[in-house]
Amino acid sequence: MKQSVILQVLPQMRTGGVERGTIEIAGAIARAGMRALVASAGGSMQPNLAYSGGEHITLPLAAKNPFTILSNASALEKVIRDYKVDIVHARSRAPAWSAWLAAQRTNTAFVTTFHGVYGLTPAFKKYYNAVMTKGDRVIAISNFVAQHIKENYKVHPSKLRIIHRGVDLDLFSPERIKQQPMVELAAKWRVPDHLPLILMPGRITRWKGQHVLVNALAKLPHRNFFCLLVGDDLGHPDYRKEIEKSISRLGLEGNIRVADNTAAMAEAYTLAEIVVAPSIEPEAFGRVPVEAQAMGRTVIATNHGGACETIIDGQTGWLVKPGDAGDLARVIDGVLHMPKEDKDNLRANAIEHVRNNFSARVMCEKTLQVYEELISKI
Repeated sequence: MKQSVILQVLPQMRTGGVERGTIEIAGAIARAGMRALVASAGGSMQPNLAYSGGEHITLPLAAKNPFTILSNASALEKVIRDYKVDIVHARSRAPAWSAWLAAQRTNTAFVTTFHGVYGLTPAFKKYYNAVMTKGDRVIAISNFVAQHIKENYKVHPSKLRIIHRGVDLDLFSPERIKQQPMVELAAKWRVPDHLPLILMPGRITRWKGQHVLVNALAKLPHRNFFCLLVGDDLGHPDYRKEIEKSISRLGLEGNIRVADNTAAMAEAYTLAEIVVAPSIEPEAFGRVPVEAQAMGRTVIATNHGGACETIIDGQTGWLVKPGDAGDLARVIDGVLHMPKEDKDNLRANAIEHVRNNFSARVMCEKTLQVYEELISKI
């Protein structure tokens, strides 16, 4: 019997949620006895892909130039024929156009994943986005994204699948944390051991809402906390400067610090008393609230987008009004003064909630089911 071959297509293999999901699915494909191919422009996560059992094919798939997209389509057509690919799975728009053309030319099953909610203006953007609806199966990473698809594109309900992104519970598990890496990270970040740590991981960009958190902390009636805004400011250095000026202007220099990103996120969550995700725009899914819940942290997130699906308000975490520093301050203060027994119960609920609903294992199983649906028709 022929070994099934799945080709995933994305722009590049740099750090990011799309890349991590691709690697996790590649590992699941390999464990299921199929061949896992990934085509991209390459990047720092290629070794992770190889470790998972996936094989990488380098093509300039991050390019949006129409001529490059057409050239990539021809290159992918050759890959499909040479490797006898059964399913092409596209995860981003520019490479999806190339992948769709190649799949059409070779009569190969085509799957897409909507990893976000794409803008609809100017008018041509909707046409550009619509390639993500051309799959034989269209995967949405949340109910929020699925609703966006239903409202703005013509996708037959029989083709649409909702598969929430998953967290690697081998990595994000309190039982697996070792003391020494935590101590080293705390020392690197100069985290005071006498104050509760409020952690906000995320790219330093306005829509993530760092300014909302800074303004909320300024409203607290005390300064019994230490906050770290952890993330890269690539492309947004002016916003980082704005945040740092606000911290100084509000007299919070000893209580809030901006720190560079870290690969040791499980340890970072463990150091935290509270993890905040105050995005001012809806997140398609939002990994931070799910990862933090998996680590048994108390999570506060904005009440829109994916967070509404991944947090049960008052039971596994807290939801606050978008962009409302006063509401965020009220909830942060309440959590800081929460009785230990109540906090422990909430954290236990959070861990169980993620393990039952948002694990990478569940995500992989559901994705393989989609592949099997299509392979059975070949």
